[in-house]
Amino acid sequence: MAFTEGQVDLDDLIADLPELPADRYNDRELSWLAFNERVLDLARDAKRVPLLERARFLAIFCSNLDEFFMVRVAGLKRRMAAGVAVPSNSGMMPRELLDAILTRSRELVDEATRVFAEEIRPELASNGIALVAWNELTDDERARMTELFENRIFPVLTPLAVDPSHPFPYISGLSVNLAVLVMNPSTGARQFARVKVPTILSRFVALGNDRFIPLEEVIAPHLGLLFSGMQVVAHSTFRVTRNEDVEVEEDDAENLLFALEKELLRRTTGRPPVRLEVESDIDESMLELLASELDIDQGEVFKLPRPLDLRGLFSLADLDRDSLKYPSFLPKTHPELAKVETAQPADMFAALKSRDVLLQHPYDSFATSVQRFIEQAAADPAVLAIKQTLYRTSGDSPIIDALIEASRAGKQVLALVEIKARFDEQANIAWARKLEKAGCHVVYGVLGLKTHCKLSMVVREEPAGLRRYCHIGTGNYNPKTARMYEDMGLLTSNAVITEDVAKLFNHLSGMSQETGYRRLLVAPHSVRRGLISAINREIINHREGLPAGIRIKVNSIVDEATTDALYRASQAGVPVDLWVRGICSVRPGVPGLSENIRVRSILGRFLEHSRLYWFANGGHAQVGIGSADLMHRNLDRRVEVIVGLANPNHIAQIEHLFDLAFADTTASWWLDGEEWSQHTIGADGEPLTDLQEHLISQMGQRRGLDR
Repeated sequence: MAFTEGQVDLDDLIADLPELPADRYNDRELSWLAFNERVLDLARDAKRVPLLERARFLAIFCSNLDEFFMVRVAGLKRRMAAGVAVPSNSGMMPRELLDAILTRSRELVDEATRVFAEEIRPELASNGIALVAWNELTDDERARMTELFENRIFPVLTPLAVDPSHPFPYISGLSVNLAVLVMNPSTGARQFARVKVPTILSRFVALGNDRFIPLEEVIAPHLGLLFSGMQVVAHSTFRVTRNEDVEVEEDDAENLLFALEKELLRRTTGRPPVRLEVESDIDESMLELLASELDIDQGEVFKLPRPLDLRGLFSLADLDRDSLKYPSFLPKTHPELAKVETAQPADMFAALKSRDVLLQHPYDSFATSVQRFIEQAAADPAVLAIKQTLYRTSGDSPIIDALIEASRAGKQVLALVEIKARFDEQANIAWARKLEKAGCHVVYGVLGLKTHCKLSMVVREEPAGLRRYCHIGTGNYNPKTARMYEDMGLLTSNAVITEDVAKLFNHLSGMSQETGYRRLLVAPHSVRRGLISAINREIINHREGLPAGIRIKVNSIVDEATTDALYRASQAGVPVDLWVRGICSVRPGVPGLSENIRVRSILGRFLEHSRLYWFANGGHAQVGIGSADLMHRNLDRRVEVIVGLANPNHIAQIEHLFDLAFADTTASWWLDGEEWSQHTIGADGEPLTDLQEHLISQMGQRRGLDR
């Protein structure tokens, strides 16, 4: 059943419900930190998570926190500097919130370093994987590292001194650096210098036999070669996090590409620091100098044991030690696309003429579904046009290659490239240029909005006339992340849906003002309105004695309007299940407000990324999938799409997924008010069911070919 955009008026129906309290929202920033703590939970979960995967989750925790400071903390500090004293959604003022963020971040970082020092590092060593310091090397290893330093490292190092004729150097964000204090033996004068640890080698240098040493530990013993004639008094590593969020004025869409390129250049040279990480035993005079020159408050200084920057654990997690990793997993071709009788790939268009196909990656192979759909369209002489949105894609993308080949073959190719995708801006600019050179029509989206929807449309000449085929997804057209992210997508030739998608592409690329669709909800015009309307209908159905219920799966929920609608549904007695990976501003289990709301979070080997919307709808379930999270940016500042499903088997598949996620026997985290609790081990001490491993085990058993 399709979603409708009309608003259901509840003024009379909710007149008897209690007023919503002022403190009804969890703070979004502190909720994000709670999400990252759940990632840390995986790093310390020795019962359910293999050792190298725990190391990977610890690296993910550190990488996540870097991005949080680069974007969220930087944005908060920017508002404070501008004097914008607006409270957060939880009512906290900026200074109060920043203090709370720094306090909680420090607690989490202390726990992360403890987990590494006391659990992961010793367990790695007991399995023959050692991360060692210089004083732990054998004589042979020291000789080889000295040779490496002299031949590969020393030539690219640039010591930068600080004195009246040499100002304090610019410290690039997230780089690992050595702060060095040297003394002139003749005069006794001391001087500060900075040496940047180069990125030409891995963060952890391989010694052989699964032994590794941090790169700065190789440089430090040889600092005397850099400062000949001087005495090295002290040295210590440090790391700066800077504001990396991009701000672009979109006065003129034609100049957007050039404005963004200019802003990216400024990102590398003029971003204020928001965090300083130093070794716990750093010389106090060096710390004072660093904090003063970087204009960092003491509360933004994090003293940590060496080594800094545990993102280097990613390289250890990739070691060829299968016994210390999750069991190997190979995605399979969706049964409705598999051509069982021959070894030839399925004819995508023949398959989609008779039925819609609902995909769930990575369990269903991206390569033999979405990627094949686009590649077959590029090679098919009957295909006249391909239209495609690109938000993030891989560096060697077969999707890009297929679009280029299609254009060279004379097909009309439209690529809507979102060049403002955070941290992927430079790559997307490069792809946009490459596509343009190949003759593709490249559009950069709608003025003032990010194009976040995941759409692909193929127009094909067939005996009965032109026919459109579409893919509408929850994830990016990125073959690499499709193996790591859980996402869903609908492949269809349904005339109503494909006409909607065609209208939307015309709106995005041309002057069309179309905002009304039959099977799609499209932000910023109708997603919030359509979802709130569906929520309100559940209240009506419940009061009329009809089946009522709401189930939503998103990455984050922050939007106050939809949150309040869910609170009203709970107050009216409607059961609400929210499956939220990240930020959750909803406070479930509060008497008189949200006792009918349950919130669960599931984290594992795959990143849960799909957005699913299910409404009981009086016994005729209304289900949609799409790209939109329940956040202001998604609902107000992005082009997002949710498509309604009609196939009963697809609806049943979504219902079954929710049943599994909310089963007490499934490992998950539960939210009660503002506190998360981990439910991953049963009363018998055994691990609960891992949802993702369960779905892997069910691959190949799924049936239900439905016309």
